Amino acid sequence: MLIRVAATSFNPSEVGLRSGLLRSALPVDLPYTLGWDVAGTVVAAGAHAGVLSPGDRVVGRLDAGGAAAEFAVADVDCLVRAPSAVPLAHAGALPVAGLTAWQAVVEHARVRPGQRVLVNGAGGGVGGFAVQLAAHAGASVVATASPRSAGAVRRLGADRVVDYTVSAVGEVLGEPVDVILNLVPLSPGASAGLLSALRPGGTVVSITNPVEPPAGARVWAMTFVARNDVGQLRALVDLVDGGAVRIDVAGSRPLADIASVHRDAEAGRTRGKIILVP
Repeated sequence: MLIRVAATSFNPSEVGLRSGLLRSALPVDLPYTLGWDVAGTVVAAGAHAGVLSPGDRVVGRLDAGGAAAEFAVADVDCLVRAPSAVPLAHAGALPVAGLTAWQAVVEHARVRPGQRVLVNGAGGGVGGFAVQLAAHAGASVVATASPRSAGAVRRLGADRVVDYTVSAVGEVLGEPVDVILNLVPLSPGASAGLLSALRPGGTVVSITNPVEPPAGARVWAMTFVARNDVGQLRALVDLVDGGAVRIDVAGSRPLADIASVHRDAEAGRTRGKIILVP
């Protein structure tokens, strides 16, 4: 499919890709066009396009990149119809962050009604979706966020927000949680402090470095790298159209500003999902 791009979005991991830190895990051939998230309109379709045709609004994750452009080429198997309840450009913030959150909350942690869930790093794009999906599953959500992100995290459904710039969550939480979703890199000391908030028999799922429980601890822990899954993406689109999940776009920037967005992220000046519009 040839897609006229309405928007892509910035993902913090693209800083690592651009700077060469991911070359062993994610080698690329140069020149390379950034942009894993895409939302746009089909303008041309190949012979095996299936149910999609020119004029359709679509959204998807492009594992080979290429969405940070006016036009992008995508395999039809990576695309689903875009949500109709939000502007098409906003849908560009959904695939990578939404799929990562879905796989953390639904697939791996298997969050259930009545559980108490801690989302560590809720102010980022993945965190916003993780808070909403955990709340949608019937859990009570505690989130860590900076003062800059706290209001947005509460609006997305967190029952309590802990300011990690002031207090370690394990020191102020009180009652332990059933599930920890870790979305930020952690030092060994920070990992130990985070695990102190988890009840015996609890679950910790990390999308960054492994959170290793001490020997003998009755804790189930795992780390994963999110994968592309159009079935899960279609389920996320349905939740957006049904009003159960919001796409919280923190900012919209021209695609020409992509270098500035990367510099802002490296300096810690970004929050949530930023879309880039050609």
